[in-house]
Amino acid sequence: MRRQKILQNIQIENNMDLVKARQSIRTIALDLNYGIVDQTKLITAVSELTRNVLLYAGKGEIIIELIETSTKKGLRITVTDKGPGIPDVDLAITEGFSTSKGLGKGLSGTKKLMDDFSIQTEVGKGTEVVIIKWTDSDKL
Repeated sequence: MRRQKILQNIQIENNMDLVKARQSIRTIALDLNYGIVDQTKLITAVSELTRNVLLYAGKGEIIIELIETSTKKGLRITVTDKGPGIPDVDLAITEGFSTSKGLGKGLSGTKKLMDDFSIQTEVGKGTEVVIIKWTDSDKL
């Protein structure tokens, strides 16, 4: 059984929201005693997912939650949009694939950085990406 607590809800509508998301996850990760490497992974993942929302959907939402099981604690970050959806998820999470002439590291890189990664999408309705990063700290 997981207990959860919403720590922050961020609306994504412009590049300033990307800055806000980065700052928020940095502050939360620091407050929860994540090490510098895991802080950087969280910031990078949130940045990539937020950029995807801005690029492909125009707007969306980030929900940052503290989660806890009987054996571990961590952050669950849910990024949603009501954009065009992803026609081929397997292709989209393939390293090097990009529809925007980028490096193709966004979704595949995010998946590698996190402990858990899931994506739900429907063409014409939007996308939801859920990432989890567990902490080694016992001071949450």
